[in-house]
Amino acid sequence: MKIAATVLDREEIEARVKVLGQQITEDYQGKKLVLIGILNGAFIFLADLAREIQLAVEIDFIRVASYGKAAASSGSVVLRKEPDLDLVGKHVLLVEDIIDSGLTMAWLREYFLTKQQVASVKTCALIDKKERRATDVQTDYVGFNVEQGFLVGYGLDYAQNYRNLPKVCALEL
Repeated sequence: MKIAATVLDREEIEARVKVLGQQITEDYQGKKLVLIGILNGAFIFLADLAREIQLAVEIDFIRVASYGKAAASSGSVVLRKEPDLDLVGKHVLLVEDIIDSGLTMAWLREYFLTKQQVASVKTCALIDKKERRATDVQTDYVGFNVEQGFLVGYGLDYAQNYRNLPKVCALEL
């Protein structure tokens, strides 16, 4: 595996995260907002985004698996860690590093609406990549639309490697 090119540099990411934080702040005024990070990939994006939201927010995490060590989704979603907070009646913003096939996000939206009885569920993804989209799931807050390529860095990984890069790069597979 080798990094082919930088797709998003650190400055581009920082500027866009600030804008997303402002939009979310405006949209959730007067609401009980809970940011739910999807582990492992979203932890870096969530930390930066949370600091840009000028509201009192609760933060929790959920872990699901659909990729394992492969470069493509297995198509099935397995819940590995449930949120710890009581979410009934709260507004949930699912924070994800990348929405690719959309299968995980569609499963998560259904999970929170039916199992957690939240007031609303919206999604925020650093990257919305529709190259392999298998559902009609929509992303409410999008950092960047990227057409294709296997991406790593800023939380995105390949077999648990490259998450720590401060930028997003295309990986040569």
